[in-house]
Amino acid sequence: MTEHQVQIEEGDEDGTRVLRLSGDLSVQTLGKVEPVLARHDAGVPLKLDLSDVDRFDTAGAWAIAQLQVRMEAAGSALELSGADSRQRQLLETVTAALPQPPEETPRRRGLLEMLDALGRATVSAGLFLAELSHVLGLFLGRLARSLLQPRRLRWTALVAHCQDVGWRAIPIVSLMAFLIGVVLAFQGSVQLRQFGVEVFVVDLIAISILRELGILLTAIIVAGRTASAFTAAIGSMKMREEIDAMQTLGIDPAEALFLPRILALLLMLPILGLIANLMGLFGGLVMSWIELGISPAMFITRLVEGTSIDHVIVGMVKAPVFAIIIGVVGVHGGMKVESNAESLGRMTSASVVTAIFAVIVADAMFSIFFARLGM
Repeated sequence: MTEHQVQIEEGDEDGTRVLRLSGDLSVQTLGKVEPVLARHDAGVPLKLDLSDVDRFDTAGAWAIAQLQVRMEAAGSALELSGADSRQRQLLETVTAALPQPPEETPRRRGLLEMLDALGRATVSAGLFLAELSHVLGLFLGRLARSLLQPRRLRWTALVAHCQDVGWRAIPIVSLMAFLIGVVLAFQGSVQLRQFGVEVFVVDLIAISILRELGILLTAIIVAGRTASAFTAAIGSMKMREEIDAMQTLGIDPAEALFLPRILALLLMLPILGLIANLMGLFGGLVMSWIELGISPAMFITRLVEGTSIDHVIVGMVKAPVFAIIIGVVGVHGGMKVESNAESLGRMTSASVVTAIFAVIVADAMFSIFFARLGM
């Protein structure tokens, strides 16, 4: 027999399946032995004869242990024959080292469990809000220090982020607002034509765009593209331990990373909101002219005479708040990234969802607030 060879004989004894192994049962012969053991029907009792096995290592013991676990799960038994004490001890050691599947305990759905889940969710939400408040405090503190010492502000980074956040977002924001204005004009004309008051479509478009949809949809788009960008950029730096290196060099991450990004949002979101308002009104003007025959001059006259400046103020007041929400959520998500790519993807998605949800909640609170003020 050549080196590292194994022979397998199959037979039956008293109705029991028998496998006789001879030669080496080791890692070198595992590729030949393991498929034979895997083909065996786990529900049929098996006798494994190891009396002629010369060499036996942990790889061979693992193959037998796997077969034994599979047969026990099927309700049958594996009988070992001819194994010496060393082989049996090695097999017992390998079997004990096999990973055990976690026991699935049935989840109870009683009142106490529901209260426990609610309490845990409440505590988790409170901790999350506390972390966001911490990031907001860092931003406000660094902003105040930069106002007192303007040389500390990283102007190059601020301009670069303003370009990314604002200038590069103008096309998508403009297109979105234009289409929203077109849709509002078309749907409004269909409904108002039934009552013969098509001219009021101008008021519908103006109030909807200036008060709510212009800045809200702009903030949602910015949250989708900017919050994810902030989280991905800062998270990648955290994965590569660049933030730790910055702290070692005496560079404040909040001043170098948080302040330029959030301040750029704070400066650019009102401008994007204004552009969205203009493009939304332009889209409504075009569709009103096509669908209702309202000329641009009549549209502008009705817009100026029938729309209060309060609607513009209500819409634009929301922009700085939305900007801070999006920026704080984005940089917080980046700082929560761990040292793996899965965490980066998870936190990027979570930042987008959280920022959009927070913007919508803030808009609802603004609506209630201004309704109470009578604006």
